[in-house]
Amino acid sequence: MTTHDVTVRRAGRADWSALWPVWHETVAAGDTYTYEPHTTEADACAIWLPGEPAETWVAVDGARVLGTYLLRPNLPGPGSHLANAGFMVASAARGRGVGRLLAEHCLARAAALGYEAMVFNAVVASNPALHLWRSLGFSVVGRVPRAFRQPQDGLVDLLVMHRDLRADG
Repeated sequence: MTTHDVTVRRAGRADWSALWPVWHETVAAGDTYTYEPHTTEADACAIWLPGEPAETWVAVDGARVLGTYLLRPNLPGPGSHLANAGFMVASAARGRGVGRLLAEHCLARAAALGYEAMVFNAVVASNPALHLWRSLGFSVVGRVPRAFRQPQDGLVDLLVMHRDLRADG
């Protein structure tokens, strides 16, 4: 598989059955998300397909979902000019550029929607995707010490990351 075979498109409820295995695999591992590892499928669907103003997107190769992202306002009301996003890539598709493809698509989409910046509120400090976020211009603007119980590493920090999306930023 190359990323040339992959299409990124808007997801809807009809995609959930193909998206759920990626979501479940990622969250059940317990090493990168603060969602409860035993989240039910119904609760996961409500989290990942919340409706407007959020947007859920999938990277697909044919009918197979390789990864997904959820783009939404970081906060409601006066904080809604900043975007927030979450990303998941199926383990079988990792290391093949799917995460970067989704991240670049998401950043372009957020800018097109008029968001001024993107904020990640809780990036696990041991997350292998940190190098991707840094390569895309994100910087660490905050750190919460020992805030996440990582199954292999014990208590690790959560990072707050930020990237300006304005053309002059």
